[in-house]
Amino acid sequence: MKNKLFLGFGILGLFLFLAAVAVGVLTGTVKRSTGGALPGVTVTIVETSAFTTTANDGTFTFNALPEGEYSVRFDLAGFRSESQQGIRIKAGKAISLNIVMQPAPLTPRKVSAKGSLQTDKMMMPMSAPPAPAAYRQPYHQIVPEHGIAAVTVDFNTEEYGRIVENSFRETIREPLSTFSIDVDTASYANIRRYLTEGKEPPKDAVRIEELINYFAYNYPKPVGEDPFSVNLEAVTCPWNSAHQLVCIGLQGQKIKDSKLPSANLVFLIDVSGSMQDPAKLPLLKKAFKLLVNQMRPQDHVSICVYAGAAGSILPPTSGADKQKILETLDALEAGGSTAGGEGIMLAYKEAKKHFNPRGNNRVILATDGDFNVGISDTGSLVRFIEEKRKEGIFLSILGFGTGNLKDERMSQLAEKGNGNYSYIDSFLEATKVLVTQMGGTLFTIAKDVKLQLEFNPLKVKAYRLVGYESRVLKNEDFNDDKKDAGELGSGHTVTAFYEIIPAGSSEKVPGVDELKYQKTTINPAAAATGEILTVKLRYKQPKQEVSKLLSVPLSGPVKPFETASENTRFATAVAEWGLLMRKSEFKDKASFDQVLDIARKANGEDKEGYRSEFIRLVETSKQMVKSVK
Repeated sequence: MKNKLFLGFGILGLFLFLAAVAVGVLTGTVKRSTGGALPGVTVTIVETSAFTTTANDGTFTFNALPEGEYSVRFDLAGFRSESQQGIRIKAGKAISLNIVMQPAPLTPRKVSAKGSLQTDKMMMPMSAPPAPAAYRQPYHQIVPEHGIAAVTVDFNTEEYGRIVENSFRETIREPLSTFSIDVDTASYANIRRYLTEGKEPPKDAVRIEELINYFAYNYPKPVGEDPFSVNLEAVTCPWNSAHQLVCIGLQGQKIKDSKLPSANLVFLIDVSGSMQDPAKLPLLKKAFKLLVNQMRPQDHVSICVYAGAAGSILPPTSGADKQKILETLDALEAGGSTAGGEGIMLAYKEAKKHFNPRGNNRVILATDGDFNVGISDTGSLVRFIEEKRKEGIFLSILGFGTGNLKDERMSQLAEKGNGNYSYIDSFLEATKVLVTQMGGTLFTIAKDVKLQLEFNPLKVKAYRLVGYESRVLKNEDFNDDKKDAGELGSGHTVTAFYEIIPAGSSEKVPGVDELKYQKTTINPAAAATGEILTVKLRYKQPKQEVSKLLSVPLSGPVKPFETASENTRFATAVAEWGLLMRKSEFKDKASFDQVLDIARKANGEDKEGYRSEFIRLVETSKQMVKSVK
């Protein structure tokens, strides 16, 4: 009863205060047209440019708004922008809005009588084939109509590289498995965007390792001179009780922001016509402002832009002069074609001109990924970026928007540029990438991190790496310091799974015929060790070119899944969901209900709410699959 009285007095006191200073409160809830809360919506007070984002339950609040009349705008990728005019705020009063947002219609494009798709001063032949090994998802096929000079069509040019899942390998024939780490998270945010729009994502948009690594895990902090800890755990597999899972977890050292090296950053911003959508350039500008507000006086940023041509619009400016940087961002407008290749070359030139030998030199490219003027083929861009990587300039990529996303290209360029690729679908995601995880996003603590596992054939009949298909390396690449691999940022965690068929299993594994001229023998010591496998790991310090080798064995027994660590159980739930979203041939008895059960029991502290959001996404995808059936 006392608590209720105190709460009542507290609310009364708040309104008395608001009335005294002639301000009021604006609150509200945003929902999708099909029902359910809509988190991540950017809510902007037009007259003041003040903005906030909706929470996981779709709510938002503006406290202490001065008396007056306001217009409020609501933006989210994949949805029609909504606005409310004439919202009158009165002293001591709280106004509440209930907003429903509709999925955005696809942008109409025009097909000329000559049979070309016309957009942003360029012509795309209708007969042009899709990019090799790329997945395109057109919403409607372009069909010229008889006797009509032009027709309006809907067209989606998003591209996703085809993923061929890793298969089981027989240990007696192939005892080694080698791969590079991956800390990208774009796939998870992109899938969330699809599900939020009420659409099922393309299976090739689902990169399981990026789903798993979207989440932070509470692995032990590193001790000693190595900048990360290596953590191993073997458990039974929930989607196939006859199999086992090995979880490999790396925990990067967290460096205090005040101790991070000074930064020489170049913002490379796509301002072409395709970036006009509210979920593209307007959201991009808000995202970069978050990063600018984190900059220190010793950090410097230059800004380059590209549309029909590329140009430098801000010379290196100290983080102490935030106002100048923010004003430059505010002045950006979209229009023209997309000279992305030219922009990348200019950005690297700026980074080289102001190179900081003791600092972090990085280009941050923000785009929807469409390059159609100048150097635009992925191969040429990759070779250029690889050369610049050797000079100590890294590349990170932020993807924005829908309908034009070149996912495969951006993922590949970030990988070759020793950087990471994130997809920004909301202001909340921008905050996660550029504020909460800024150190890990921008500052590398270990580069060219490779793992090589040797499996004990007396314990493991066969194995397969779950995800990481684009990161698989040749076994001989492990000892070759010239071969590029993934980077680990400050405070980052990396998690990977191997699914194992234990030795003695009667399950058949695809393999080759017996060899005619030689026989494979097993070291007698393998029986005495009790080891399931050994993980070898190579990494380089950020400024060095010679790697260091670590070796960590994993011994049994294999734990029942229910007794596994919270880290392993939650990561397993995400991996199983990935198998379902990919419609994987290896999903066996995986189910949405099992994913939900595991995730709820391993939800943990979840301060930021990301794990709870995951549970809601699983529930959404479960209902979506039911409706399709």
